[in-house]
Amino acid sequence: MTGFLLLLAAGAAAGYLGGLLGIGGGLLVVAALSLVLPTLGFPHSVVMHVAIATSLTSIIFTFASSSLAHLRRGSIVWSSWMWLAPGMILGAILGARLADDLPESALRWTLALFCGFMAWRMAFGKSRPVENEDRVPRSPWLLVAGGGIGAFSAVLGIGGGSLTVPLLLNLGVRPVKAVGTSALCGFVLTLAGTAGYLLATHTTHVPLPEGTVGDVYLPAALITAVAAAAAAPWGVRTAHAISGAALKRVFAGFLVVVGVLIVSGG
Repeated sequence: MTGFLLLLAAGAAAGYLGGLLGIGGGLLVVAALSLVLPTLGFPHSVVMHVAIATSLTSIIFTFASSSLAHLRRGSIVWSSWMWLAPGMILGAILGARLADDLPESALRWTLALFCGFMAWRMAFGKSRPVENEDRVPRSPWLLVAGGGIGAFSAVLGIGGGSLTVPLLLNLGVRPVKAVGTSALCGFVLTLAGTAGYLLATHTTHVPLPEGTVGDVYLPAALITAVAAAAAAPWGVRTAHAISGAALKRVFAGFLVVVGVLIVSGG
């Protein structure tokens, strides 16, 4: 019961953060799963693989919910999305295959270090000033950037928002539109990455609880997904109500907390 409540809370928090920050909250879900999965009978050697794959699956619905809310508010930069999305799809499929071959400890520390770096970047880095409210970055380089974001995000079990949002901010996109565009990018990224993880073979050599397909533990994915989808629209409302500077501070603090949780789970 404690594990169920923790997953429910993690899903709700992930959904809220998805709407607020343009992320799927995947890092938070991975942290929660890394603590809960061992109590459900998952061997330590596969915990991070299952946590990452399950997180990516669950946040499909987070991104679907938050993307719909942002679409209704007109906060998607379509020209930028059209360049980013194809690269993210290909990168996510390749990233899922790569993660299947990495050891558990490498995945855990990569996640923790990534959280620390992004927290520092968001707290102390400077974004390019917004010259007007209609800035629309469009370049073939966004296709390459999307591929890198897709691959790295699939390895970490996240929707790429913690990379896509800073990228768009640095290109001069208004924070709320960077968040909205990132949410829709994350939707296609998580769909592609999940497909890769459902076909994974890393966990087939050990007996796992019923409901595990490939590297994905479907019951946990469903619990977190339902809670996340319900909470995402509330995060969108908050994103439209507070300043861009405040969004950055919230993002930095969130990453620090999640990094600590992931390391402590080891």
